[in-house]
Amino acid sequence: MSTPAISDLSPPLLAPGTTRARSTAAAWLALRRDLKLAFRKPAQLVQPLAFFALVTLIFPLAISPELSQLRQVAPGALWAGALLASLLALEFLFRDDAQDGTLEQYVLSGQSLTALIFAKTCAHWLLTGVPLALVTPAAALALGATLDSVPGVLAAVVLGTVTLSLLGAIGAALTLNLKRSSALLSLLTLPLALPVLIFGARAVQQAIAGGSYLAPLEFLAALAVLSVTLAPLAAAAAVRISLE
Repeated sequence: MSTPAISDLSPPLLAPGTTRARSTAAAWLALRRDLKLAFRKPAQLVQPLAFFALVTLIFPLAISPELSQLRQVAPGALWAGALLASLLALEFLFRDDAQDGTLEQYVLSGQSLTALIFAKTCAHWLLTGVPLALVTPAAALALGATLDSVPGVLAAVVLGTVTLSLLGAIGAALTLNLKRSSALLSLLTLPLALPVLIFGARAVQQAIAGGSYLAPLEFLAALAVLSVTLAPLAAAAAVRISLE
């Protein structure tokens, strides 16, 4: 099946219904399109995972192979690797679509730009956040974590990567028309991501130590809900400004 054309997002080609239904259909088309295009570039999919694996492998080599010491640095190592790996893929979130005019078509399509930007962000999370979450338990075990800590580690990374993708979408939209924007994108995103890093590392630390990690998970869930609510609106506004 071929990739949906940009014109498929225009109101006349969508099924009749409410405005919300048309926006949902357009967002679904945008999500499918981004996923199909991403799988045509497997190098971009593997790069964040390879980077994350390298970061987590460096710590045992640089510090010590003793499990007691690795458990102490495991939360910081896992979250530093996940944060930096997520940033690697953010540069491509809007860049290609801005260059080929797709974002302009989104703006002119008459559909909700917020819904379309949210769909693109969901595609980014499915392509980076979900694979990172699936790989993280294995990396945690390699750093001395126990099998009992895996559910807590997995839940923390899933919630944290949702927020990282949404916050990164704002930064990617703000730096859309800037050349060599990767450094500036990191500078904009890292301060916003510090709460995720702090509570995520705390949740992993508690999970590895066998304590209760419910409180930091609740903070991560609250950050995710807040990001889902506000980040697509801010990213859509930034895209409009960048395209003017």
